[in-house]
Amino acid sequence: MKFPGKRKTKHYFPVTESGRIPFDLDFSERGSVYLVGIDQLIVDIEANVDFSFIEKYGIIKGESAVMSDQVVEEIYRELKKSNSIIGEYAGGAIGNTLHNYSVLSDSRSVALGAISKNISVGDYAFKYICTTNSFVDFSYLKPVDGPMGRALCLLTPDRERSFAIGKGIMNELSPDFIPEELIKGAAALLVSAYSLRDENSSIYKANLAACEFAKKYKVPVVLSLGTSTLISSKKEFFQKFIKEYVALCAMNEEEALALVGETDPLLACEKILDLCDLVLLTVGPRGLYLAGHVDELSKRETKDMIHSKSIAEYNKFEYSRAMMKEDCKNPIKIYTHINPYMGGPGVIKNTNGAGDAALAGLLHDIASNTFHRQVTPNSPKHTTRFLTYSSIHQVSKYSNRASFEVLKQNSPRLAKGLPAREESLEDAYWDK
Repeated sequence: MKFPGKRKTKHYFPVTESGRIPFDLDFSERGSVYLVGIDQLIVDIEANVDFSFIEKYGIIKGESAVMSDQVVEEIYRELKKSNSIIGEYAGGAIGNTLHNYSVLSDSRSVALGAISKNISVGDYAFKYICTTNSFVDFSYLKPVDGPMGRALCLLTPDRERSFAIGKGIMNELSPDFIPEELIKGAAALLVSAYSLRDENSSIYKANLAACEFAKKYKVPVVLSLGTSTLISSKKEFFQKFIKEYVALCAMNEEEALALVGETDPLLACEKILDLCDLVLLTVGPRGLYLAGHVDELSKRETKDMIHSKSIAEYNKFEYSRAMMKEDCKNPIKIYTHINPYMGGPGVIKNTNGAGDAALAGLLHDIASNTFHRQVTPNSPKHTTRFLTYSSIHQVSKYSNRASFEVLKQNSPRLAKGLPAREESLEDAYWDK
């Protein structure tokens, strides 16, 4: 497990400070921490289009639509003919998150899903594997006859993303390819609302089986909400599912509105915390919110300015580390908000994958906590059972920075880890 280097308040989260026990670097044999994610393995094909193009195919701007493979092929050919395609990348919300997590942490993650049984050099399955970080373990995938799923990411002039999805074999994962022992040992299990869309599908049943194992062994379940149209169409189902299984819920403000009917981000977080333990809510050019629970005895008051919005003094205890609600004797809700890192990139190429990168940063912190607890169980950091290694205030900075890195590039996945030294910080900062 790679911990980020020197991180201070205005940067990421600190790992070593004066007065803390030095961190032994040789832990390679003493702990094994990994994430497991269930995904509809797909290839993202990004293209620039005008508004009339998405209207022509009945796609709602900013939403995701599942279409027949024939229609998706027709759209693909039209895009190819007009030279509108920007690039073709390994995709999927969970696939992106696992890749980004492994890039950030230099640690293993495990992908569960269905992939083409016969892989040829140059085909989509080949490209998917080749463009995914080598720490992502594909050895548990289900081999299936048929083509990979495709997601056409259509970028309109306002840089909004709309998706046309051709299923291929993406829903063919079955419960018999969910290893109980693998789930038992995971730091977290990632699932996506997309794969819960069709309750009659094989992948839906596989997700339920995995979530039951996670619940049995108290492995935190992380749900990425996906698209607001899906959430609003199955609102009661997702509320029930989150309450039953989910520890961490990640979404944007449109998905939060669909889930709890609240436009204000803070109030939405407050309502969602009644369903789960931790909430990551991205709000586009206004940054992101992170909200969770902490026990009354473990709360830590911020040393920064206290702010009030729809919730008075909402960030008062943002220096607290998040906990599972069931581990709190007297749980209180804690919130933090951060604006985009450095105001955001000068030019945003596209927003595809930015939320997945933010989630990967948060998961890196959660996995770091699990790893640290394994190798130094007597550390003062683990006198209480926390979910995160750092305060939610510090985690939000790290997630924000990871998201920035994706926003300034074309690919939805991190091409490299974050820099050890930030060019934007003065030299004196590193000498303190």
